[in-house]
Amino acid sequence: MKIADDVEILIVEDNPNDAEMALRAFKKNNLANSVLVVNDGEMALDFIFAKGKFADRDKASRPKIILLDLKLPKIDGLEVLKEIKSHAETKIIPVVVLTSSNEESDLLKSYQLGVNSYIVKPVDFDKFVDAVRDLGFYWLLLNQQPK
Repeated sequence: MKIADDVEILIVEDNPNDAEMALRAFKKNNLANSVLVVNDGEMALDFIFAKGKFADRDKASRPKIILLDLKLPKIDGLEVLKEIKSHAETKIIPVVVLTSSNEESDLLKSYQLGVNSYIVKPVDFDKFVDAVRDLGFYWLLLNQQPK
């Protein structure tokens, strides 16, 4: 099994500081067994649909959760969400939008496209770590998903 086939958490984040804070929060709480960070929407879709540099990845192996920023280079987060939720084989993957946008239009559009949760990134480091920890505990340990 290749490492790309064993990803539990896919973080789609173009801000390296935010990605690093999320990774630290998962590691601190022993939730970071297998995390992959990609920094644009195109790479996220390539991973999810086993294309491009991820073409040899087992497409049947899905992450348990996707943390998705909305403001991404190449393909924005809303388009990534739309693609994930419009395919039968990927629409059951929980997607949590973790973004700095608190615009009502982004929130509404995300839910219309099928997001499972929408969280505005706290600016305070400790609150950000707490938010990531809490969503990790919920989606990885408490939430039941189909196999």
